[in-house]
Amino acid sequence: MNQVEHVLAVQNQLGEGPLWHPDEQALYWVDIDGRCFHRFFPDTGQHNVFEVGLPIGVLAFRAAGGLVMATKDGFAFWDETTEALQFIADPEADRPEARFNDGAVDPQGRFWAGTISEGFANALYRFDPDRSVNKMEIGVGISNGIGWSLDHKTMYFTDSRPKIIYAYDFDPATGAIENRRPFIHTPDEPGVPDGLTVDRAGFIWSVRWGGWKITRYDPDGRAEREIKMPVQQPTSCTFGGPNLDQLYVTSARAGLSEAELTGQPLAGDVFRLNVEVKGLPESKFLG
Repeated sequence: MNQVEHVLAVQNQLGEGPLWHPDEQALYWVDIDGRCFHRFFPDTGQHNVFEVGLPIGVLAFRAAGGLVMATKDGFAFWDETTEALQFIADPEADRPEARFNDGAVDPQGRFWAGTISEGFANALYRFDPDRSVNKMEIGVGISNGIGWSLDHKTMYFTDSRPKIIYAYDFDPATGAIENRRPFIHTPDEPGVPDGLTVDRAGFIWSVRWGGWKITRYDPDGRAEREIKMPVQQPTSCTFGGPNLDQLYVTSARAGLSEAELTGQPLAGDVFRLNVEVKGLPESKFLG
């Protein structure tokens, strides 16, 4: 149980944001520094790489087809027919040092994504189906994994720099957030919390960049298990497979020395764990 399987050798510089497409039975993820995204069909082994031409922080599926992305130049749609980006809005056009990082679609079909740069000048945004952009949080260090409780009344948001996963009261009808408080704060552990996903039992799986592990937390914030990874920089995770009972994990090589890479030759690759719990289908952006 929880044995880590090496699935795909891709050596991503900064693999991130895996998502499972249930209709295609395919895994999608981005390589931010590689300026591309990947699609992998586990049943056949088919693996496609799509060059985008600029860093993509996170992608999500659109209900209308294609993808929505948060990129170095703001929010954009990816047309799968033309394989081209249609840029919609760039809320941080005045901050060339910043780029979008991680994000997720909420259960009501809104796309959330936050930015990354030095210090705490970053923000969390909500991109709505009507294509409006709303700044939802400021003073962020490194925007990372986002998820929602099973009753959709709590939103979890990771700020990696202070090593905190915050909880907010979430209004499903309006998309408003309030009452921010630390949900998980781990200042003494190696590494930082990165991407996350929520399973069908309401537990939070948080991937530990620099910490060689994944931790599963119960809805009260208690660590229920830790899974050691063969790479120092796992980045994010998602449930996939026909029954959504396989945990896929991305990783990164960026920043590792040659000596470190010699000791972890699988850095940047994709992994899978068979776990005894199931995940939830990914919400699609309704715009």
